[in-house]
Amino acid sequence: MRGSTALERFQSPTQVIATAFGLAVLAGTLLLRLPAATTTGESAGWVVALFTATSAVTVTGMATVDTDGHWSVMGEIVIAALIQVGGLGIMTLATMFTVLVSGRLGLRARMLAQAESKALGTADMRRVARKVLYFSLSCEAIIAVILTLRFLIGYGEPPGKAIYLGVFHAISSFNDAGFALWSDGLMRFVGDPWICLTIAVAVIVGGLGYPVVFELFRAWRHPAKWTVLTKITVWMTLALLTVGTLAFLVAEWTNPRTLGALDDPGKLLAAFFASVMPRSAGFNTLDISQMHPSSWLVTDVLMFIGGGSAGTAGGIKVTTFGLLAFVIWAELRGEPRVNIGHRRLPESAQRQAVAISLMAVAFVAVSTYILLVITPHSLDRVLFEVIAAFGTAGLSTGITSDLPPAGHLLLVLLMFVGRIGPLTLGSALALKERSTRYELPEERVIVG
Repeated sequence: MRGSTALERFQSPTQVIATAFGLAVLAGTLLLRLPAATTTGESAGWVVALFTATSAVTVTGMATVDTDGHWSVMGEIVIAALIQVGGLGIMTLATMFTVLVSGRLGLRARMLAQAESKALGTADMRRVARKVLYFSLSCEAIIAVILTLRFLIGYGEPPGKAIYLGVFHAISSFNDAGFALWSDGLMRFVGDPWICLTIAVAVIVGGLGYPVVFELFRAWRHPAKWTVLTKITVWMTLALLTVGTLAFLVAEWTNPRTLGALDDPGKLLAAFFASVMPRSAGFNTLDISQMHPSSWLVTDVLMFIGGGSAGTAGGIKVTTFGLLAFVIWAELRGEPRVNIGHRRLPESAQRQAVAISLMAVAFVAVSTYILLVITPHSLDRVLFEVIAAFGTAGLSTGITSDLPPAGHLLLVLLMFVGRIGPLTLGSALALKERSTRYELPEERVIVG
């Protein structure tokens, strides 16, 4: 009896998702441990392999070693495959495999895919999963063609290498992973709009979330007909990109080590790129370590918020941030209900937004404290590192490789939690959902 109860608990979607991502990380770690995965022909250390595999599966982009210098072609292909798996979602891939093999999809499989993709219904998950796969591969193919042509024509790379670079960075950018095959990231392309804008657009589209992207395709000419999810995601994304670009321009305009060395169009391009990447991508065309602390603070906020729900971005998500803004606005106005446009926000959504945000703050605060205790680095750098891991952004002020093994393992945990979501992890670890059939008497308390 106990065994069957435990099995039923384990079969909840959230637990399966957490387990599936864990198994993907384990498989990636074992593959990266193979001697053929490194340029030296020696097995990578367990911590290095685990860190890299987790970073790839969670589409973070953090690295303790130089991706191009440490990993062989086989290792880089493994990393690209892990990024693809993590970006599409374990459950979405499982859905497609079920369809291909059996031609039918049961209710439980649809529920698992829904939990991973955040789809609003379960009736047509097979069609949704197919659209997700086709859309992702189509976008990656377009990005790969543009990047390949640029590397081939603009930089004189041999055809084989140009294709390899184009495909790898297409997968890495669309899935918001941020892995680059150069030790300085994309700094050598800081003034190249073909490279920067292509990757930036890929990051934005991948980070919007599949439900939002599909709705924009259907009704992009009629914003008034958009759902609340799409409205919040689109307008919050545009607002954050604008504010971030302006903040970086103001803070770094005269900094000779970042924007100061560029012409005016180059400054605008670099600032926009720097504003896009904290959504969860992790690419950089500027030296993050040379930015002013004010720019680090702006990046912290953008990384913590992240991108859209059901996309490849991390963070608490712009939807959560937007919902909290509406909750605060309703409270300031003394309104008993939270309304967004002509729709009322359910109380359950409000509780989820508050829970996700507070759990995220708790994870970041505790992890920051631990790293401050075990490392000699300053608060601003440690906080940046922690939020970058939790928000699966992958950016760094340059201290990732200097952290002790315990610090790397802590970042592994943060990346894993940040990818599957604090609320999902909490639900997966819960032994049982409890439903009460009574209500207690209400009592007012003093708040604030």
